[in-house]
Amino acid sequence: MQTELSKKLGVEHAIFGFTPFPAVAAAISRAGGFGVLGAVRYTAPDDLKRDLDWIEGHVDGMPYGLDVVMPAKKVEGVTEADVEAMIPEGHRQFVRDTLAKYGVPELAEGEASGWRITGWMEQVARTQLDVAFDYPIKLLANALGSPPADVVERAHDRGVLVAALAGSARHALKHKEGGIDIVVAQGYEAGGHTGEIASMVLTPEVVDAVDPLPVLAAGGIGSGQQVAAALALGAQGVWLGSLWLTCTEADMSSPAVTRKLLAATSSDTVRSRALTGKPARQLRTEWTDAWDDPDGPGTLPMPLQGLLVADALTRIQKYEVEPLLGTPVGQIVGRMNRERSVQDVFDDLTRGFEQAVDRINRIAGRNGR
Repeated sequence: MQTELSKKLGVEHAIFGFTPFPAVAAAISRAGGFGVLGAVRYTAPDDLKRDLDWIEGHVDGMPYGLDVVMPAKKVEGVTEADVEAMIPEGHRQFVRDTLAKYGVPELAEGEASGWRITGWMEQVARTQLDVAFDYPIKLLANALGSPPADVVERAHDRGVLVAALAGSARHALKHKEGGIDIVVAQGYEAGGHTGEIASMVLTPEVVDAVDPLPVLAAGGIGSGQQVAAALALGAQGVWLGSLWLTCTEADMSSPAVTRKLLAATSSDTVRSRALTGKPARQLRTEWTDAWDDPDGPGTLPMPLQGLLVADALTRIQKYEVEPLLGTPVGQIVGRMNRERSVQDVFDDLTRGFEQAVDRINRIAGRNGR
């Protein structure tokens, strides 16, 4: 599964694995892919440094990258407290009422939320980069489009390639104009923030739009046959995220979430604004249903929604309130029905890829006679 891009980065397989778990990122790189650590949860620079130190010691010299979240538009002089003040009291009451309905306990006195939306704010992402550029990362990806021009320049000065996710050919063209090296065409099926175009349609549109930039296909990919299809559509690799959530190396904070992922079908996800205020594919739960109910107050725009629900999500996860418990995940969750090691996933991907290529070769051979 080698392409021009994978050879350029020095990896055996053109499989880019996005994950919030350092152990998974390292295992992906060791297995011959390209591990990419998601940085959004690292609000403390020392925590990111600790985990990058750990990755450095466990990738066996193989390359890896970092994924940050930098909003396309910067708002000057706005603090988290300023944003908090914009949240309507009616929405706060809706959260309180929903948690009370399901008997979700309060956090202990003095216990802070384990997840805050501050990781989406540009100044936080910049502190992450201050740490990351001290390490030999080979790729910087941004989940919210093209990073600022000075960040792209800073990465290029260090020999780091820059990737950006796009949900349409129009967005992809903006990335190309912004000096991006790699475009990740993220289809509707993907977990987390997605657009409205399916991968089979989106990938060749983006490939044509940004030629000759390399494109990675993302969304709904979890088998070697799908990897082969992505390359046949013109992609130079695939970007996989959801598939790693049920790997044995994943440090899921809640066993109940893992159980729900293993039991879910491809129909058990929904694109909802309940998590961050932007459409994000995730497990459908009674929490997402409550926010999507037309009789409710509706979600707030980003980043207000994320700040509003941060403490609530921490409580739901800590006490494993299963009707409300969910996580971002793509439609590929229907294939994630058992726990496997990262290496086992790679073995399945390579076998499936070889079978698909052999099948196409046989078809081409018969057509040629």
